[in-house]
Amino acid sequence: MFENKNTAKTSISELGEFGLIDHLTSNIKIERTSTIKGIGDDAAVLKMDEQMQTVVTTDLLVEGVHFDLSYMPLKHLGYKAVMVNLSDVYAMNAVATHITVSIAVSNRFPVEALEELYDGIKTAAHVYKVDVIGGDTTSSTSGLLISITAIGEVLEKKVAYRSGAKENDLLVVTGDLGAAYLGLQVLEREKQVFKANPNAQPELENYTYLVERQLKPEARKDIPALLNELDVIPTAMIDVSDGLSSEVIHLCKSSTVGCNLYEDKIPLDPQVISTCEEFNLDSTTIALSGGEDYELLFTISNEDFPKIKANPHLTVIGHMTNNSEGIHLITRANTKIPLIARGWNSIKEE
Repeated sequence: MFENKNTAKTSISELGEFGLIDHLTSNIKIERTSTIKGIGDDAAVLKMDEQMQTVVTTDLLVEGVHFDLSYMPLKHLGYKAVMVNLSDVYAMNAVATHITVSIAVSNRFPVEALEELYDGIKTAAHVYKVDVIGGDTTSSTSGLLISITAIGEVLEKKVAYRSGAKENDLLVVTGDLGAAYLGLQVLEREKQVFKANPNAQPELENYTYLVERQLKPEARKDIPALLNELDVIPTAMIDVSDGLSSEVIHLCKSSTVGCNLYEDKIPLDPQVISTCEEFNLDSTTIALSGGEDYELLFTISNEDFPKIKANPHLTVIGHMTNNSEGIHLITRANTKIPLIARGWNSIKEE
């Protein structure tokens, strides 16, 4: 029987999203030998045969917390919901194969609206060659909720956890950072303009890349294939969903290492730089804390540097240090400052 414990009440905002996960799951014990990795990485890892492992991950998107339907088209939302989950599969250096889709929906949505949502889901499944194999649908009293579970596979010798980084490993990131957050700021600004003047037309021409990164992100399916082609196995890997600073800290804590991250190496799109100037924002802060980039952050051994150094998809942004040295940002002025996680946190004080 469950005990009714009359203990003091703790606000979940005190713990934050990751603190809450750690708190609730700290005593969960693994019972089955097929569970190679449970809670604590981008995806769980299950051993299904001698060579191949299965990865499983799930994410929940809630209206009003993770998306705003005043500027997020339902087809784009369906597509993005799939990307959020596939990104976690690719962060294990795995290939995504299947998804399940569950939604809770209020009666304000007609069938045609849900068809739009599923059009986005089906488009993503087709483009990324994954099968939709099930799910659930139920009613909601508070808008739309989407939960997708993604399944993938990876050779046992090639799986990448967050916990494998070593001192002197190089820190590498794919693509560029900060654009998705700025896209959100542009959309929020246009929403306020529309509220003040419903006849106003949104001015998005100068922000096409930023808005696309927010409304229709692409998971980095190409990176596990690229790394395989280059004969590089990451020592550790994570996807950049909550901001670069948070993800670097996750890697360091999981691997028990420190890190020097170099500000002048962080890859930024020209549209990010110009929009930061327009909005009077610091581009480094946006890259570190913005989130929703869905790029991949990983570490490699020094010996593998020649294999990746000329690749346009990959940028070396730092290196791992001894754990005792801590986690630092090396600024353009060559000042060493502690790196603090200020990325996206869905559970915070309002």
